[in-house]
Amino acid sequence: MKINCVVFDLDGTLVSSHLTIYDTTVATMKKLGIRGDLPKEEFYSRLGHHFIDIFREFNIEIPDFEKFISIYKSLYFGFINTSSLYPGVTETLTRLKKNKVKTALLTTKGQDQAEKISAYFKIDKYLDYIMGRRDGIANKPSPEPLEIILNELGVQKSQSLMVGDTELDIQCGKNAGIWTCAVTFGYRKAKELINERPDFVIDNFEKIFNIVMENKG
Repeated sequence: MKINCVVFDLDGTLVSSHLTIYDTTVATMKKLGIRGDLPKEEFYSRLGHHFIDIFREFNIEIPDFEKFISIYKSLYFGFINTSSLYPGVTETLTRLKKNKVKTALLTTKGQDQAEKISAYFKIDKYLDYIMGRRDGIANKPSPEPLEIILNELGVQKSQSLMVGDTELDIQCGKNAGIWTCAVTFGYRKAKELINERPDFVIDNFEKIFNIVMENKG
């Protein structure tokens, strides 16, 4: 095993953003006059899935989804102060870059939002590639966006690692045929993640560096 590339999920992996996402969602619903019950804890447990799927589970009808997303994006940074990087993120990304390990971001957030959030937290300078949701490209757990990243960076699947906090991240990595690492400090319980049989399970972001260095090509 040789790891020369690490692909990270965003929400729940690099950034603790559940409050921002929830408050922005509620504010968007209010602005559009959309009614529906959105219990916080249940909402948090579904983060990582596409909004369409989340609203379907809560039986909330969104008449114009594109309009919803447009307003959501316009309001998001008004609540960004409740988001923060997880401990050790900047330090670990810095150390990976110094050791010439390629890094990338793979998120279901739109491409523009992925880029803006990465820039806001000043982690974009450490990332070799940012892959947000794009028209015509499947979302996780499809391997398609992950395979695009690996092709763009010119790295082998056998030397790549997917890191995330949900079953979608682990399934995406497995579907693409690369190594997987689940983080237990995000939006899923450890038991749920272990059931997905990732290659690694960690409770501290900085442990990623140790995994990579012990298996670096």
